[in-house]
Amino acid sequence: MELIAKYQLDIMLFMCGMCGILAVMTALTKSLPQLTRRILIAMEVSAMLLLLFDRFAYIYRGDVSGLGFVMVRVSNCGVYVMSLFIPFLVTRFVNDICINEVGLKKTPALLVAADAVFGVGMALVVISQFTGLYYTFDANNNYQRAPLNVLCYAAPIVILILQELTLFRYRKKVKKNIVLSLMISIALPMVSSVLQIFAYGVSIINMTTALVVCVFYTYALNFLSEAAERARMREIEFYKQGREKEAAMFKETTEALANAIDAKDKYTRGHSTRVASYSRYIAKEAGLPEKKCDEVYFAGLLHDIGKIGVSSEIIHKKGKLSDEEFEQIKTHAEKGEQILSIIKHANYLGVGARSHHERYDGGGYPDGLSGEDIPEIARIIAVADAYDAMTSERSYRKPLEKDKVQSELKNGMGTQFDPVFAKIMLKYSENGIQK
Repeated sequence: MELIAKYQLDIMLFMCGMCGILAVMTALTKSLPQLTRRILIAMEVSAMLLLLFDRFAYIYRGDVSGLGFVMVRVSNCGVYVMSLFIPFLVTRFVNDICINEVGLKKTPALLVAADAVFGVGMALVVISQFTGLYYTFDANNNYQRAPLNVLCYAAPIVILILQELTLFRYRKKVKKNIVLSLMISIALPMVSSVLQIFAYGVSIINMTTALVVCVFYTYALNFLSEAAERARMREIEFYKQGREKEAAMFKETTEALANAIDAKDKYTRGHSTRVASYSRYIAKEAGLPEKKCDEVYFAGLLHDIGKIGVSSEIIHKKGKLSDEEFEQIKTHAEKGEQILSIIKHANYLGVGARSHHERYDGGGYPDGLSGEDIPEIARIIAVADAYDAMTSERSYRKPLEKDKVQSELKNGMGTQFDPVFAKIMLKYSENGIQK
């Protein structure tokens, strides 16, 4: 205590500067709610004034000059006023929590009572200036406690108790760590008020009050950080929901288009959906990433979309196609790419539509690509497409026997099909693995 008494003027000056800096920082923190920012600035400026008044009171005590006479009286009055005004501002802070965090519609009764006590306390301070209720000055202009000086601590302590009771009452509606930190912060000035009664000449309560004001700034920053985190999580959730809705809409749209394609021919009904499922299976078994498997699936759904631009008579023809008619059928690959080119964020759809009739040996169409020059997605769809064509009924034939299908897959490895993907499809056929 002696060490604090020796350096308390320097300590006050340091804490005064700290409160001033915090006031400026709070004013610049635009992301804080406006009311909270105003309360904090008022608290920090009040704490700065409290320390300044207290420091001047010590500096000018015993100074019998005119300036000393005025400064001692103004400073001591300022100390008593600010000692009440800061708890009043804390009441505003707690009320803000009750309204915005707890969800109350009006100020709690305990805080209304705290404001009433503040009014009584301020009235007593005014009375003390004319009656010597709290303190007097001797002939040497030295501050002297009056017998009823202990009353000056009553109002701030009662206000702080009412604040504590309010926080305790609504503790379950506010985060535990926030309530606990606030209750401890509010309790510190109460404890220091009791100590101040027995520690004459050392401004324990004023320095403690200023320190608590700094803690409130830290609390506000923590609250702001948590609010920002909540906002970020809501934004992520909103984005996630948006992506899920977008993905669902994309899936429903591609499936609708696939159904429209297959509806042109009763014999190919369900063909696009089956090719898409087979393609996803092949991609998954080949160890491709989940995103790539999805791309393969959607490309498989729309691989035949170009048939919309091919004459229905040619598509429905039961006999063998003429060379000219076959050339018309072949155009569906390029037409499919043209139709799907408008979907810029999913260019893989057009790739699947254009190149799914390319052959591994280079004998396919429309570009005569070979080997791994053929896009991977098209090599997968090519196998799935051929497998479904062989295992489905057509206008000109019944589904092929299982042995025949397996033979075609084996013979096509390295010629018509990518051998890796054809081998996976063959295994599917042999084992009867489900999609």
